[in-house]
Amino acid sequence: MRHGVAGRKLGRPTDQRLALFRSLVTELFRYDKITTTLPKAKAIQSEAEKFVTLAKRGDLHARRQALAYIYDPKIVDKLFAVIGPKYADRQGGYTRIVKLGPRQGDAAPMARIELVE
Repeated sequence: MRHGVAGRKLGRPTDQRLALFRSLVTELFRYDKITTTLPKAKAIQSEAEKFVTLAKRGDLHARRQALAYIYDPKIVDKLFAVIGPKYADRQGGYTRIVKLGPRQGDAAPMARIELVE
C-alpha cells in the first residue's frame, strides 16, 4: 500500500523522473529562473530549496552532496560561492513559482520558478 508516500510521478519511470528533476534543478541554478509546467515546478521546488540550504552550510560534506546530484561542477561552485552567501540571513523560501497560464499547443499549465532576489 502507498500510505504516506509523497511525491509526483509525472507519468515517468523512476530513473527518467529523477534525471528530469536533476536537470531542472541544475538549470534553475544556472539561469536563476526557468519556465516549465506547473507540476514540474512544484516537484523541484523542495529539491532546489534543499540545495540552497546545503550551500548556506558551506562545508565539504555539503559540497560533495551537491556534486552527487547536480550535473555541472561549475554550477555547484556558483551555488556555494554566490547563491549560498546571498541567502545567508534568510530562513527559507528561496524560490518562487509564478503561474503563466496555459501553453499554446496542449494547454498545459505553465509556470516560472525563480530564485527570490
